[in-house]
Amino acid sequence: MDNSVKSETAREASGAELELDALIVGAGFSGMYMLYKVRNLGLKVLGLDEASGVGGTWYWNRYPGARCDVESMEYSYSFSDELQQEWEWTDRYSAQPKILEYVNYVADKFALRPYIKFNSKVESAVYHEDERRWHVTTTDGGLYSARYCVMATGTLSSVNEPKFEGVDSFEGDWYVTGRWPHTPVDFSGKRVGIIGTGSSAVQAIPVIGQQAETLTVFQRTANYSIPARNRPLEFEEVKRFKENYASIRGRARRNRAGLASMKIGDKSALEVTEAERNREFEQRWTVGGTNFLAAFHDIGLDEGSNKSAAEFVKSKIRETVNDPEMAELLVPQNTIGCKRICADTNYYETYNRDNVTLIDVNEAPIVRIVENGVETSKRVYEFDVIVYALGFDAMTGALLGMDIRGKSGLSLRDKWSDGPRTFLGLTSQGFPNMFTITGPGSPSVLSNMMTSIEQHVVWIAECIEYMEASGQSEIEADIDAENDWMDHVEEVASGTLRYSCNSWYLGANIPGKKRIFMPYAGGLPKYTEKCDEVAASGYAGFRLS
Repeated sequence: MDNSVKSETAREASGAELELDALIVGAGFSGMYMLYKVRNLGLKVLGLDEASGVGGTWYWNRYPGARCDVESMEYSYSFSDELQQEWEWTDRYSAQPKILEYVNYVADKFALRPYIKFNSKVESAVYHEDERRWHVTTTDGGLYSARYCVMATGTLSSVNEPKFEGVDSFEGDWYVTGRWPHTPVDFSGKRVGIIGTGSSAVQAIPVIGQQAETLTVFQRTANYSIPARNRPLEFEEVKRFKENYASIRGRARRNRAGLASMKIGDKSALEVTEAERNREFEQRWTVGGTNFLAAFHDIGLDEGSNKSAAEFVKSKIRETVNDPEMAELLVPQNTIGCKRICADTNYYETYNRDNVTLIDVNEAPIVRIVENGVETSKRVYEFDVIVYALGFDAMTGALLGMDIRGKSGLSLRDKWSDGPRTFLGLTSQGFPNMFTITGPGSPSVLSNMMTSIEQHVVWIAECIEYMEASGQSEIEADIDAENDWMDHVEEVASGTLRYSCNSWYLGANIPGKKRIFMPYAGGLPKYTEKCDEVAASGYAGFRLS
């Protein structure tokens, strides 16, 4: 390890700035792999993370029931076959502790930890045109400069904090799902209220409902959820997977969502009989998982096909929930798939418990948080514990949480005030030598994040290698290329049903945030093809100097 990085503590004490070739912000899956790739280029690199350890979102999201909705064997790195063969996943869908164990294993196996400075939150990143370097400061007093700055900050990492009137007046315990304590929380004998019914809540509610004396769920919008059907992995299926990993990863990269396990139907839901359609839906429901939406190829495109899928799930909710009135509250009113579909374990069944109550905040809005609980327009609900499951400021929140300034002092917050602007989700004009991994304008959250992360990291690493080999010192997106790409992102999204509801894909869960569809909905293969074309043409769409 480089001596200047080793002596980080001594350097900080002197107030000197550490000069690097590359600085990586974030030590989750994307930051760790980026660090691995840049190190292999022989460049001087350092990673920064505000957490005390690796893991990114899996470091912070420790709420009860936290689990990945992508199958374990695919939610993993593919760059090292040795790693693929030696690591043992235990469940079809891995829980947070197992994923965090995996991330730490990877950090140790590839000796990444010494190159990461933890407990170090980036405050500002400013580009100095005369030097062609990024100057970065952290809240703990760190000073850094680097030729390349890679933002591996994650798409679901900036927590949507509770902003209710009187939040701090509550005298009981309260928790935010995205920033959960590292020690287990015992809800036994407690009156618990949970606000939100998104993915985190769908996972947490069944677990909390089993423990708590009473659980009251405050729901604004009902969400579609499919049973995950989680189970222990069998030895033979793991063996088959490991024997065929190369071809499985290849299939994943050719799949629109980066998932080899996703079998996309080759027919429209409307070109088959009702009996055929329901058989396919039933089979997908029985297998479980979010691949339900791939039963027919046009569920996300055609309103009629979408309605058939939605009605099937609604019928399952009504079958499962005993109380007809509660069942109707849990039946979503929007198109299926316009919001992120959830994968659950006994979510709807939990509402059959005598100790679980569902409150519709559209009928009785939350007015404020009070000393002893939650006050709605109708009454006060008394709690010992309140859980806020309000989701994230997705895609842009982590980036805009830093003071990032590019050429001529251009603020990223100002440039993105009407929505994010990127070329390929990788760069933004006016911010040279800064890359974003799975940024807005890339498939990211509409795909298996691991497949998208690896594609981005490899592209960025090869771009940096090209810059070094050709003697270039600056790469910046061309404004025309950026505008053309954003027009394309918007055009593709408009051809789907994604705009038919207010989702975090559009930033609609954040008050005042511009409503614009942020990820690229054209699928991973088309996106990868475009990225490869750009690189093969000497980085057409970029200005190099």
